[in-house]
Amino acid sequence: MSRIASEKYRSKVMSADDAARFIKNGMNVGVSGFTGSGYPKAVPQALAKQIKEAHDKGEEFMIGVFTGASTSPELDGALADVDGIKLRMPYQSDPDMRKKINDGVSYYVDAHLSHSGPQVWAGHYGKMDVAVIEVSQIKEDGKVIPSSSVGNNISWMRAADKIILEVNAWQSEGLEGMHDIWYGVALPPNRQAIPILKAGDRIGQTWYDIPFEKVVAVVETDDHDRNSPFKPLDEDSKKIAGYYLDFLVNEVKHGRLPENLLPLQSGVGNIANAVLSGLLNSDFENLTSYTEVIQDGMVDLIDAGKLVAASATAFSLSPEYATKMNDNAAEYAKTIILRQQDISNHPEPIRRLGVLACNGLIEADIYGNVNSTHIMGTKMQNGIGGSGDFTRNAYISAFVTPSTAKGGAISAIVPMVSHHDHTEHDVHVIVTEQGLADLRGLAPRQRVKKIIDNCAHPDYREQLWDYYNRAEASVKSHHTPHILRECHDFHIRFLETGTMKA
Repeated sequence: MSRIASEKYRSKVMSADDAARFIKNGMNVGVSGFTGSGYPKAVPQALAKQIKEAHDKGEEFMIGVFTGASTSPELDGALADVDGIKLRMPYQSDPDMRKKINDGVSYYVDAHLSHSGPQVWAGHYGKMDVAVIEVSQIKEDGKVIPSSSVGNNISWMRAADKIILEVNAWQSEGLEGMHDIWYGVALPPNRQAIPILKAGDRIGQTWYDIPFEKVVAVVETDDHDRNSPFKPLDEDSKKIAGYYLDFLVNEVKHGRLPENLLPLQSGVGNIANAVLSGLLNSDFENLTSYTEVIQDGMVDLIDAGKLVAASATAFSLSPEYATKMNDNAAEYAKTIILRQQDISNHPEPIRRLGVLACNGLIEADIYGNVNSTHIMGTKMQNGIGGSGDFTRNAYISAFVTPSTAKGGAISAIVPMVSHHDHTEHDVHVIVTEQGLADLRGLAPRQRVKKIIDNCAHPDYREQLWDYYNRAEASVKSHHTPHILRECHDFHIRFLETGTMKA
């Protein structure tokens, strides 16, 4: 049965191939999708075929692709594979897309997620030509119900000249009522205060207002989101989660946090999900979350009655939990709110609510600066995503990581990070399987002992202390001692020998 109940929208139904022909060389295209949820499945693949056909004829065909965050092989992968993306923004995680960026085929703007929609809407990236947005259904009265992510969809549809809708029958009809779409977002000088005082506050409506005159095509699909399973919890992840949860317990004990904590933010990934799993077995009750994505661990907390309100912009679920969500979406809608990302990631409610942020990193240095995007300072991994939005504005910002990578060949704690994403000013806590460094209230040189002794792997502590001691002895300034000609020796050693070990 069709999910399109509106006669006027049914008049726009066509094939994905026909819809993709509205997209031409040089256009900027805003597509839905956030962490593999709610992205268009059919039009990008049809477009990839048309781009390949053009290239086979010697014709140029590349476009700008703007999303909410990462998408899937059917979108990023398909378009990257045919060299179809000239510019990508604001976040990606597809291996083919990453390779094209690092090979110089595609330009990539690694933008803060809360900035991305308003900046495109304001014209910072030029004209937005077409928006391709997945939705779950269109009601008889023309109300358009979002699917499993909201992301930047409203900004894209506001800015675009043309709109293509994919109506996906795989998405649960029970999603209706889960979303909170607030049209009070505006550009300066007309911005309004965001009236969110609690994580579970609803301030908008449950459907999109779409100018029908912009809609040029409607495509019907029935295909699942691309959801990746989380790895089983290993001992290091459990230790990291344990140290972080002990820290939260201690904050409550000393009266610095309430008994039900403050709203939780959790970055995407196995370690962050391990922290959520740890909360399931803790004594904490009546928890709330103000975050980007709903992960498996949050669903478990909801099922256990421990999480009473969860605000996000999308799902990031394993296949098993995506099925559970689809089967029970109407029930989960009593607890989960999906907002646009310029609300879910906006500094104003994050700061007001006192969010507890917990994100992953690639490397941290001995003073607490964090690199979360680049390998050896040059190769883009995924992007900063929303970690900057939350880290800069959180009540407490924590970063979690194993102390080593590549079987111990790389230390996650280094003398100086090879790329700065989060400066020492915004990093309050670092946690590895070795322990936890609480950096609050500490000057740079005081942080060194905490980070090396508590977080660095034993195989690298002697090297790190050797560097620091020589740096302190050789420079006149004793605020943040560095030997600039040596601070990247860890990285250079790996490039030359395959290990950071001395």
